[in-house]
Amino acid sequence: MKHLPILRAGRPYRSLTRQTLTDIRNGAPVAEVSQANGGLIARDLLGSAARQKTLAALDMATLIDACARAADLFLEAELPLDEASGTTQTRDDFLADQSATTGLPRVLCERNMEKIATALRLMPDILRGLSRGVDLDRVTRDYRREADALGAILPSNSPGVHSLWVPALAMKVPVVLKPGAQEPWTPMRIAQAMISAGFPAEAFGFYPTDHTGAGEILMRCQRALFFGDARTVDAWRGEGRIQIHGPGWSKMVLDGQAVDRRESHMDVLVDAIAANGGRSCVNASAVWVPRDGKALADDLARRLAEIQARPLDDGAAQLAAFANPKLAELLDQRIEAQLAEGGAEDMTAKYRKGPRLVTCDGCTFLLPTLIWCERADHPLAKAEYLFPFAAVCEVPESEMAARLGPTLTLSLVSERRDLIEAMLDCRHIDRINIGAIPTNRVRWDQPHEGNLFELLYKRRAVQREPV
Repeated sequence: MKHLPILRAGRPYRSLTRQTLTDIRNGAPVAEVSQANGGLIARDLLGSAARQKTLAALDMATLIDACARAADLFLEAELPLDEASGTTQTRDDFLADQSATTGLPRVLCERNMEKIATALRLMPDILRGLSRGVDLDRVTRDYRREADALGAILPSNSPGVHSLWVPALAMKVPVVLKPGAQEPWTPMRIAQAMISAGFPAEAFGFYPTDHTGAGEILMRCQRALFFGDARTVDAWRGEGRIQIHGPGWSKMVLDGQAVDRRESHMDVLVDAIAANGGRSCVNASAVWVPRDGKALADDLARRLAEIQARPLDDGAAQLAAFANPKLAELLDQRIEAQLAEGGAEDMTAKYRKGPRLVTCDGCTFLLPTLIWCERADHPLAKAEYLFPFAAVCEVPESEMAARLGPTLTLSLVSERRDLIEAMLDCRHIDRINIGAIPTNRVRWDQPHEGNLFELLYKRRAVQREPV
């Protein structure tokens, strides 16, 4: 069986404690993953300052060129997996392993792979956007670096989020990665691609670990990214040195004129809700309209119900399976219980003509679900789940901005200046799209959630005596 090691300053390390990853379709073992304990992580992080100097010694042009080379290697190369045993991983191996342990269909694995490669290729644009055009060769002179290493507690739900920590290395800050339990594949392959492209191996820490080990990373790294559900990340909110990536509660908002033309916006709405299997924080979990909400919900439900569960290797697959079937059962039961309380209706039920919870090819799926809510404060109107799920509700245009609540991405389909201005003034929105743009469409030169450059660097005044 293949083995994924810990990377301690880029050097593979085989732990006595290992976790076995299995294929969610049949339970067959896929790989053993070495596990790091908190003491090992704490000890390794004592050397962060020295490892940062290996990146600091390289100029920006060298790092940018290495990112571009890493993009091609990440996509196509046979890369080391466990150097101690001589194990490597091809592109096909990577896609098969990732799909098997996460439940993400191969076609969606490929799309996320392309997304990460694009981020590596467009690193100059990303850095210009994050830094607002700062000359990054002058950063160490004009800015104070806030961390010797960036910690990252990573998820298993969507590989595309790994594009968010990669710019740290181009900004000369090493990374300390705690991969998601089912998805160690992407951060390991990115690290190996970047090392093969010329980044110093010392800049990469890869620590599969438990909650205790994750806590060591969050406490000992001066700056960190933390991906997780609301319950997991809430304990760390308010820590300015930790950038939280929790639920997105992203929304599509249509004004009255857009509602009248709703059929022309159906493709955008379906994409916003169902792209990437509905697993991303930028997927829309709510659609707000000022009127005709139930009619729009019915039209949208009919479209979403066309998406069916398919085997993971089916090129037409659009749904991701649940690695933990019990979680799917729990979510299904929760939705049904909240529907039973009244004030909401599952509009997809009559079109799918069967249960929401289904099995296919040994996998468990939740089929797309579109809820009509009579009020915007209904529990289902504020829910976010790991499959294509959204609620439609009516909110007066004059109240939308005030009632919006936390929103990672808002797509506002409107040409009304007063509504646009109200949304631009809203402090609850992190990203805003104006026009018929799905919430999941992002620009690489714009921050996703928070700003990595501002997390890692602070401007400072520097004065020199005139010569």
